[in-house]
Parts: sequence; C-alpha cells; structure tokens
Amino acid sequence: MAMITDASLALESEADSLAFAREVLRIEAQAVERVRERLGFSIARAADLIYRCPGGVIVTGMGKAGLVGQKLAATLASTGTRAFPLHPAEAVHGDLGRIRADDVVIALSQSGETEEVTRLLPALRKLGAGLIAITERASSTLGSAADLCIALGPIEEACPLGLAPSASTTVLMAVGDALALLVSRMRDFRAEDFALYHPAGSLGRKLTRVEDVMRTGNQIRRARPDMSVREVFVNLAGPRRRTGAILIEDEDEMLLGIFTDSDLARLFERRREVELDRPISEVMTRNPVQITVGATLSEAVEALKSRKISELPIVDRGGRLVGLIDLTDLIGLVPADFEVEE
Repeated sequence: MAMITDASLALESEADSLAFAREVLRIEAQAVERVRERLGFSIARAADLIYRCPGGVIVTGMGKAGLVGQKLAATLASTGTRAFPLHPAEAVHGDLGRIRADDVVIALSQSGETEEVTRLLPALRKLGAGLIAITERASSTLGSAADLCIALGPIEEACPLGLAPSASTTVLMAVGDALALLVSRMRDFRAEDFALYHPAGSLGRKLTRVEDVMRTGNQIRRARPDMSVREVFVNLAGPRRRTGAILIEDEDEMLLGIFTDSDLARLFERRREVELDRPISEVMTRNPVQITVGATLSEAVEALKSRKISELPIVDRGGRLVGLIDLTDLIGLVPADFEVEE
C-alpha cells in the first residue's frame, strides 16, 4: 500500500483534520445554544412533575438516545431522584412490569417517531404513569401522547452525511442535565447529600463527615490532667490501635490538651526526664487544634495540612472529646490533591 511520506502533505492533512474537528464542535455548540433560546416553561413543569412524583423515574430511549437516557437516569439518581433506565425493546417483553401508576416516564427520541418507543405508549396510558417527552416536535407521535413535551426544534447534525446522531445527542444530554439539575435544586440537594450517594468517589471522600472515619472508644489514648507522664504511658500501653497522641480531658470529658509522641521525644532530647513524673498537664499543649463533629473530611485534612500536625481531636458542639483522626487514618481516603505534610 502506498504511504504518504511528504511532510507538507502530512501537515496539511493534520490541519484539515483539526479544522474538521473544530467545525464539529462549532455545530454542536451552536445547536445547544439554539435549543437554549427555544427552551420554554415545559422544562420547569417537567421538573416539577418529577419533584412531586411519589414513585420512581423511568428513562427510556432507543439507540443513541437510549444511551443518553442511561446517563440522565444516572444523573438523576446521583442528585437525589430515584431513577432507572429502561430499554424499550426489553420493556415490551415484560419489563413494563417495572412501571407503576405513581411513576414518571421520561422518553427520549429526536424524531418522536422511534418505533420501539412509540410502541410503549398504549401500555403507558393503561399503567397510568406520567409521561415526559424530550423530542424535536411536540406534534410528533411521542410529543402528542406525552403529559409534557420538551420540544427541542430542528437540529442540524454535525455528521457530514447528516445521518449519525451527533449534535442531536449532545442537545439531548445537555437538556437532560438541565432537567436533572433543576430537580436537584428543587430538592435543595447539598454537598453532604452528594457525599451520601458517592462514598467511594474522590469528591465523596472529601465530603465524608469526620465522625464516619474518626477513632473512638479504646482506640483513643485518654488521660486526666493530674496523671504523670510516666503513669499515662504505662497505663495506656497494650494491644490497641496505636495513635501518636494522648488526649487530656477533665472529669466531664472536656478536652484540655494534647501530648504527642513528639512531645515525649523532646523531653528526652532536652534532658528533662524529671518531668516524666510531673503531671501531664504541665507539659501538654493546651487548647490544641481541634474540629467539631459534622465537619467534612476535607476540612479535617486542611486543618492537618495548614498546621502541619498528625493528630486532630474531634469534639462535640459542647467541647467534649468524642474522637480523633490520626494522619495514618487518611491513607487511601484522601485524594492526591489533598496530600498532608507531616
């Protein structure tokens, strides 16, 4: 096979390819902008219908629209709405049994005439579920049958042949995002809610509450202020999950101070061994850096990072000691952009 070896031809080919790629993006961006201008109150009414829905939201579509529907269902679910994708071909072979009268169905079809989707319409009417259509024309078969139709208007595909769904699927996805995020705003969906549904993700870990990962009970080394340093270390020795800090509290469990392994090392380095038999309150750090329950893991990490410390006491809103986060507890939990310096 002949190969192009002329460098100028290769550069020209790359330039043409870049121009073509940029043109695809221009067409798709323009399509989104045009639909943005056309968008009417139907999207607000659709969001309200979803928000008030006592059941679940079922999203269906065929082909590329079906793939966009899967993404829409996933976005709804991750932002507080119980939503599931449904393949229309599987639906007419028994999966319609998933739909109940208190559900809302969102059907995606650019033409509004997709056979696999329009075949569902009689059954959906009998089931009594609400129907939201996202399609080009409200007068299409799907648009006419829907309780609410978000009409997109005509869309020029980026495909040179005008055949492969490209700009139309971009628009479907953008409008789906707008719908899902509008519902999310109606729910007053917050960062802590997002963390609940994303516990394994990077953002979810940052938004995790400190009480979900802190050490408690016998995993914390606690002492009274009148105990000697030596007494504290002898009494708290044994097979426990070791932390590098002693937390000093009064009889009401109010946090008074902290004494770390580094503090102990400094006593030896400065030849102050005599203080090992003095009350730990005399050598502890008073009013240590601490954080309150309800704070996020990212806030705890920032406190550790900014103060260059390794242990962070957790107190309740009254100042009573309830837990501790040790730097080693964060290994595997904290994303790379939240590295802590020791």
